[in-house]
Amino acid sequence: MRKKDNGAEQPVLIGQTGPLNGQRFVIRNFSTIGRDASCEIVIPDRQVSRFHARLSVEDTGVILEDLASKNGTFHNGKMIGEPVVLQDGDLIQIALVQSFAFISSDTTMPIEAGAILRPPVAGRLRLDARSRRVWIGQKEILPPLSVPQFRLLQTLYDQPGQVVSRNDLITTIWEDEAALGVSDQALDALVRRLRDRLAELDKEHQYIVTVRGYGLRLDNHPE
Repeated sequence: MRKKDNGAEQPVLIGQTGPLNGQRFVIRNFSTIGRDASCEIVIPDRQVSRFHARLSVEDTGVILEDLASKNGTFHNGKMIGEPVVLQDGDLIQIALVQSFAFISSDTTMPIEAGAILRPPVAGRLRLDARSRRVWIGQKEILPPLSVPQFRLLQTLYDQPGQVVSRNDLITTIWEDEAALGVSDQALDALVRRLRDRLAELDKEHQYIVTVRGYGLRLDNHPE
């Protein structure tokens, strides 16, 4: 994961909700996040510690570490106590002030960071895979969906109008070997939670449709 000399691979953070919303930060070797002006990523809020968290580029990947902050560092919704290796699309939350989407390489990103932050043209529900943001109409779903919720929605979103089997959904959401122990009840519970999140912005329409005996499809009605 170390940056290549030709600049072909650079992990980045994309600011989401918070004072750094929409800003793009390239991670080179290490980046400190905090309130202090000497940090590579400065978040001007009193809830953020002066030196709150650190990102380090190692041979194993990009490592996120909390620096004994007062209000915590969160990885995909869970407060971290030990360093974690980030995966493409992970969400990082600094205190309850600023969230970031982690992108493992900028080689597939548009030159302008704002380009990945605008919702793509689609139906009323719109999804951006790189920044892991979801909109219904002009409103964004906040706080962001959990990783399993987003994977479920993205799988259906990428196959508009098609029914996706339950087995395919489980394999995609929980990935390969981990999916072997996942029950139908776990998928049903995830679907319920996702429907509840979507209903926060649109109670009139059922986006996730169950096709009995087979799977699910996305009913993304036009604007």
